[in-house]
Amino acid sequence: MKHSNVALFVPHNGCPHQCSFCNQRTITGKNEQPTAQDVKNAIETAENTLGENTKNAEIAFFGGSFTAIDRNYMTELLAAAAPSVQSGRFYGIRISTRPDAIDGEILDILQKYGVTAVELGAQSMSDDVLYANHRGHTSSDVINASTMIKERGMSLGLQMMTGLYKSNDEKDTETAEEIAALKPDTVRIYPTVVLKGTELYDLYTSGKYQPQKLDEGVNLCSKLLKYFEDRNINVIRLGLHDSDSLRENMAAGAYHPAFRELCESEIMYNNAVEELKKLNIKSGVVEFFINPKSVSRFIGQKRKNLDRLSELGITAIIRQDSRLTKYQTVCRYVPQN
Repeated sequence: MKHSNVALFVPHNGCPHQCSFCNQRTITGKNEQPTAQDVKNAIETAENTLGENTKNAEIAFFGGSFTAIDRNYMTELLAAAAPSVQSGRFYGIRISTRPDAIDGEILDILQKYGVTAVELGAQSMSDDVLYANHRGHTSSDVINASTMIKERGMSLGLQMMTGLYKSNDEKDTETAEEIAALKPDTVRIYPTVVLKGTELYDLYTSGKYQPQKLDEGVNLCSKLLKYFEDRNINVIRLGLHDSDSLRENMAAGAYHPAFRELCESEIMYNNAVEELKKLNIKSGVVEFFINPKSVSRFIGQKRKNLDRLSELGITAIIRQDSRLTKYQTVCRYVPQN
């Protein structure tokens, strides 16, 4: 059964810092703060839409620093959601917050109201990068909060960003390694997008910051995606959610509405090239055996991967084999008369 979220956005509420990259209204398309009645209405709508599938759904509070907002407001929102979890109609409650806004008292409150998953906006595990982007917390805060959350038996989610100001591929890869070492249940990877009205936009337009290009972001994030998946860590989001507001306010960065698909396609291409090298196939007609669900990934958007193979002198014939794993590629050279 597919997991789903009843998402409610608490935009920028509770956040004591203005990060270099942040424009919450642009990212979420939301500006107003939800009320307890809004929570109840969203739950009712979800019940009408999902039916019995609500048992695999979480009520999720995203968009701000949930545990840093006014305490009464936070408990008011949680109290509106809690009965649906306590009755078993929904699986649980998911919240996102800052690593430095977690302590024992906060976790007591969260568990009282049925919170089952906490996502932390780590963004980077480099203290220099965190400082340069005004995050207001350190990598130690991420480690400490993650440890406390896991000790409570709650699901841990960690969010990271690539291509931040003062970062690079090496630092981003190290961040992924340190995040994986914390053994989170889920990860979200967000390539940095430069939004108008942010400090990062000023740094970009002044020439002090060079954001990742799309192909650079795909190249890095495809490696990070495979790194996490190889360690059985579920990457539940890769790339910012598409919206009219985001496209209108985006100035630069590694963005595409199907960013994950591009990364998965890159993994497939790299696997295919590796198989060709192993078999010492340098040109000619080659059959590629692919899991049926991965055929579109292998072909690539606008047949990009087939074109790249053609440039290498390879004419690809696709065969389907349901025994193969998601990214697995098996090659067979086809002799020509």
